[in-house]
Amino acid sequence: MTTRILLCDDQQLVRVGLRMIVESQDDLTVVGEAGNGEEAIALAHELQPDLVLMDVRMPVLDGVAATGRICAELPDVRVLVITTFDLDEYAYAALRGGASGFLVKDAPSEEMLVAIRGVLRGDSMVSPSVTRRLLDRYLAHDRAPVDVAKLGVLTEREKDVLGLVARGLSNGEIAAKLYIGETTVKTHLGRILSKLQLRDRVHAVVFAYESGLVRPGS
Repeated sequence: MTTRILLCDDQQLVRVGLRMIVESQDDLTVVGEAGNGEEAIALAHELQPDLVLMDVRMPVLDGVAATGRICAELPDVRVLVITTFDLDEYAYAALRGGASGFLVKDAPSEEMLVAIRGVLRGDSMVSPSVTRRLLDRYLAHDRAPVDVAKLGVLTEREKDVLGLVARGLSNGEIAAKLYIGETTVKTHLGRILSKLQLRDRVHAVVFAYESGLVRPGS
C-alpha cells in the first residue's frame, strides 16, 4: 500500500528536495504540493493525504494555523512540521495545534524517512528529549487551559507510565524502571492515548506537562 504525502513549503527548491527524498521510496508518493497554508488546507481536503509535510513560516497563512485547521477538520491526516530550529516557538505551537512531530530542515534524508514512517505508525517522531526541552522552554510562559480532571481517568500505573514518557524515557527504559515488560508499557500507552483521546505519544507528552503531571524543568 502506497502512502500519500502532501508537501507544503513556500520555497520551490525545498519542495523539490522533499519530493526527491519521499519518492526515493517505493511505498511513498507525493500527491500534491502547496506554497502556503491556505493551499495546504484546500489540497488536504481535496487529496486526503496520509501525511502532510508542513513548513511553519510561510506567507498568506503560516503552517501553525494550517496545521490546526487540518488536524481539526481531517483527523485521519497526520502533520509533520518542518522547521529551521529544533527549539522553535512555531514548532511548539504546531504540536499544540495537533502536529505529530517536527523535523529541522537540514535533517539528513534518512532521518526524514524514519520520521515519516514513525508518524504514520503513531510513534513519537521527535526524540522525547527534544520534545521535553521544547516544552520546558515555552510551556512555563504559555500555559493553555487543560482539563486536569482528565487525569482522574488514568490508573496510578498509567500515570506512572505517562510521567516517564514525558520525562523522555523510551519504552524499554520505562519497562526497566517499573519492572514490567516492554509490551506492557505499549499496552499502557495505548490505553492512555485512548482514555485521553490523544493522537499519539507526542501529544501525551504535551498533555503531561499541561496537566501539571510533569513540571517544566523537573
